[in-house]
Amino acid sequence: MIPRKYSHGYFTMPSFDVVSEVDWHEVDNAVDQANREITNRYDFKGTDARIDRDEASLTVYAGNEFQVTQASDILHNKLAKRQVDLGALEVAEPETTSGGKAKQMITVRSGIDQDTSRRIVKMVKANKLKVQASIQGKQVRVSGKKRDELQAVIAMLKEADIDLPLQYINFRD
Repeated sequence: MIPRKYSHGYFTMPSFDVVSEVDWHEVDNAVDQANREITNRYDFKGTDARIDRDEASLTVYAGNEFQVTQASDILHNKLAKRQVDLGALEVAEPETTSGGKAKQMITVRSGIDQDTSRRIVKMVKANKLKVQASIQGKQVRVSGKKRDELQAVIAMLKEADIDLPLQYINFRD
């Protein structure tokens, strides 16, 4: 294998990026499907139950807390069928609003926050492999001389207890 050379003369090292991304198009489709099912179900007739999306948050509205839980379950099923990892959801407790109705906030986490990024970098360094990990915005780049070491890092991160779904992208040799 001949290493590629950049225009400024440096050789590249094999690397990959650790990210936590959500396919927003699939989230929108799941919300639309869930809303369609809610409007057609008999147990939601006349309750004005619905799911709204605003940026990275979803809000489930219904007549009472039980119906909010039911609508939330429908949403979770639709998201799972569309391969949206449910680990990216941060679900709050249902709460009663004025007028006796209820709602529930669901935050869709996309990107790796700074604390989790630092934890990933610490775990990689503690593994004693000859790789470097650096935080780059909402992702972590891992680079090293050997492909096997990078694959060992991926295996280690898959086994780790990180409360976000992680994807490994831009694998470069």
